[in-house]
Amino acid sequence: MSVPYSTDDAGHPAPSDGLSQSVGPNGPLLLQDHFLIQKMAHFNRERVPERVVHAKGGGAFGEMEITEDVSQFTKADLFQKGKKTPLLLRFSTVAGELGSADSARDPRGFALKFYTEHGNYDLVGNNTPIFFIRDPSKFSDFIHSQKRRADNQLRDNNMQWDFWTQNPESAHQVSFLMTDRGTPKNWRHVNGYGSHTFLWYNANGEKFWVKYHFKTDQGIENLTAGEAKALEAEDPDAHRRDLWQAIERGDFPSWTVKVQIMPFEDAADYRFNPFDLTKVWPHGDYPEITIGKFTLNRNPSNYFAEIEQAAFEPSNLVPGIGSSPDKMLQGRLFSYPDTHRYRIGPNYLQLPVNQPKSPVRSYNFDGPMTYTNQVDPVYAPNTVGGPTAAEAMYEGEQYEVTGEIIRSAYKLHKEDDDFGQARALWENVLSETDRANMVSNIVGHASAPEVTGDMKKRVVEYWTNVHPDLGAGVAKGLGVQG
Repeated sequence: MSVPYSTDDAGHPAPSDGLSQSVGPNGPLLLQDHFLIQKMAHFNRERVPERVVHAKGGGAFGEMEITEDVSQFTKADLFQKGKKTPLLLRFSTVAGELGSADSARDPRGFALKFYTEHGNYDLVGNNTPIFFIRDPSKFSDFIHSQKRRADNQLRDNNMQWDFWTQNPESAHQVSFLMTDRGTPKNWRHVNGYGSHTFLWYNANGEKFWVKYHFKTDQGIENLTAGEAKALEAEDPDAHRRDLWQAIERGDFPSWTVKVQIMPFEDAADYRFNPFDLTKVWPHGDYPEITIGKFTLNRNPSNYFAEIEQAAFEPSNLVPGIGSSPDKMLQGRLFSYPDTHRYRIGPNYLQLPVNQPKSPVRSYNFDGPMTYTNQVDPVYAPNTVGGPTAAEAMYEGEQYEVTGEIIRSAYKLHKEDDDFGQARALWENVLSETDRANMVSNIVGHASAPEVTGDMKKRVVEYWTNVHPDLGAGVAKGLGVQG
């Protein structure tokens, strides 16, 4: 059997895989050697800018099957009983760069792309049901505080605590982060959450608010701080390796799909703001409903093409699903597609991993790297048979909003506060071992050399507001008196 010949990117047979064209064996190279020029020029450009956040990650493909009837809540095609929908799931860390360790203490991104009959539906969540902030205006400042200093380009725990302690809304998420769930054993053993509140509407136009929960069927497994540090040194790509190897050996990980449903009218006077991303909905008020399961069963064939160039965006919504007044979600509706246009180009949705499985009949055309054929007419409305909007498919997504144009925090509901749910996590969810490890993790993080004495006092005050016992444990560990 003959070995196929190599080519350049235009398909021309390559004259050599390792020898440049020169004037004699010792002479200068020739500009006419376009095989060499293309090889070098492409290499110079083979890395797109890494993601500003969630840079380090990995993922796989699979399928979701809906097993329960939820048509009374949504007409979205992918959530109808018996429906099977192909998907891509990308896991990631938040703050680290491409070369960072998988086992670092950080939330884990949990981004899903469903290839539905009505276009792509993306859920861009985390392994936590909450987040550090509730207003997108703070997002760039939050990320800057978690990244690197401008002067010495080093990570700085003092910056992190400086931001967190001045934004008490972060307490719930930081509490989660400082438990051992901040260092999961691998991606297969984490839950995923849509985090935001979304709108569901059914075929009759009735509306509901929904939160998504994806519960790992492998069980939750975490690492202690010491185990995470050891794994960081031993194998910084441990989570990517674990997922790849599990799928290769046929041990396909799965997650049970659950939702919480809130009647549309409940939101107005619920005891706290249900659109606040720093809060969870108590299961006693809105219990989880199991609706299906998804399984990962195929590794990417090319990591760069199918994972690095994968573009997820909360604005990818399908008929039957809409956005909510969650301010963080509103900000992400713009920011995600905008960053994709910068990072991988304005035609990123034409890349195979991002291309919908359903027909695309858009009046957007041209631009760098376009390869789909646009035919006339190229404008709307028109009288020559061009596609027209499917307005009827979106009946039900509209709802009334009123109010002055202002800059303000959310209007307070009667039980809104920043520390109550973090306190409930400490009191009602964590075991004695979990609490001890949480104190140890906080003390270890806040004992970094760059964390000042004044900052340590603020750290103690922050955790005392969550719970006096937690604050006392942190004070003792940090040697802070009073």
